[in-house]
Amino acid sequence: MSEPLVRPAVPDDAEAIAVVHHTAWVQTYSELLPTEHWETDTVERRAQRWRERLSEERPGYLAVAVVDHGVVGFAKAGATRAKEGIAPVRSDELWSLYVFGEHHGTGVGALLLEGVLAPDRPAELWVAESNPRARRFYEKHGFTPDGVRLTDGLGIVEIRMVR
Repeated sequence: MSEPLVRPAVPDDAEAIAVVHHTAWVQTYSELLPTEHWETDTVERRAQRWRERLSEERPGYLAVAVVDHGVVGFAKAGATRAKEGIAPVRSDELWSLYVFGEHHGTGVGALLLEGVLAPDRPAELWVAESNPRARRFYEKHGFTPDGVRLTDGLGIVEIRMVR
């Protein structure tokens, strides 16, 4: 296996990002979401959304990790947004970071995080409260829960983490 390469995403990455995104969601949330959710949450639908996003993206905010010529993860960061009416507390937010399960613990996630947010940059993120692996990863990279939580539109309880 080759060393991971992190680079800015390009429009041709839309389908590969969609596969990573969908696969990670199935692995992480399949027991938390009703069966009906997966009738509309498909790779094809995610690919269409990623094609739209990539046609609008600013360089440097969406990065992919490539191993052996294949996309194995992606991360997206940008200006913070209010979420469910909760005002942001940092100017930057990690919006997404997903990696194929077989690449967990290999350093790919850390490279992606650093590819979209410098290690010393203050930022915030939202993570499923019931995802201890992700929470430990973010804690390792300087994020701590600030006590704010919400239930998102899918019924998943999320906590905000800041650094």
